[in-house]
Amino acid sequence: MIAALVTGVGLRGPGLNGWAASRPILAGDTPYRAESLPKPLAACLPATERRRATTVTRLALDAASEALGDGDPAAVTAVFASSGGEVEVIHAIFDQLAGEDRRLSPTAFHNSVHNAAAGYWSIASGSHHPADSVCAYDDSFGSGLAEALLRIAAGEGPILLVAYDWPPLFPIAEFRPIAQAFAVALRLECDADQPGLSRLAGAYRPAPPVSARLTDAGLEALRQANPAARALPLLAAIARGTAAELSLGQGMGGSLDLRVSPCA
Repeated sequence: MIAALVTGVGLRGPGLNGWAASRPILAGDTPYRAESLPKPLAACLPATERRRATTVTRLALDAASEALGDGDPAAVTAVFASSGGEVEVIHAIFDQLAGEDRRLSPTAFHNSVHNAAAGYWSIASGSHHPADSVCAYDDSFGSGLAEALLRIAAGEGPILLVAYDWPPLFPIAEFRPIAQAFAVALRLECDADQPGLSRLAGAYRPAPPVSARLTDAGLEALRQANPAARALPLLAAIARGTAAELSLGQGMGGSLDLRVSPCA
């Protein structure tokens, strides 16, 4: 199994505005209420790039910045994971192509690629380390975490994993229903003797995952409403500071089995 230390968490979702505010909710100490998601800011970006960035990119970067904390962004390897990426831009491009004027905006085309958020993070961080972009449908979070753990095993670190998805508009929503916006980020480091939130150990298993349902009905509905929110059982274990065994989809019918251990 590949071991890693969780040293930071970033979180954005309905009723989950930041890790500090969300931790007692995920631990079961405070009732969950699905309140509106605040407007994403992406304060880490220069003003010009901030104006060009899409809402979903800003959401991802807000979670990334929170997880990084006071760490050096230029020293981080990033893994971005999303099942849909820039769904609003893709919708706008399809809408434009369906009309009489098919001239596309260069900015829209620039923002349409799946790795747009990773590219904006590279601008914001000034990092020359890799910034991967991973997609595996509903298993995007598990696949992103597996990629992050493999980079830890290869001696890289720290690793910043960012998973995010935004609800698409009609008619895409008819074929890809994602009900809520959600983004989560984990700062991972080699399992060394240093302070952290939890320790993870992960291994691939060539079998479908065993879904970990949440006891809170609202959080469970959120887990099912967004592929990035498949992270919620892991976040709940980190928030409680307890040991847990979890299984996440990793794509192609495989799974990432996780052992979560509290830090002493």
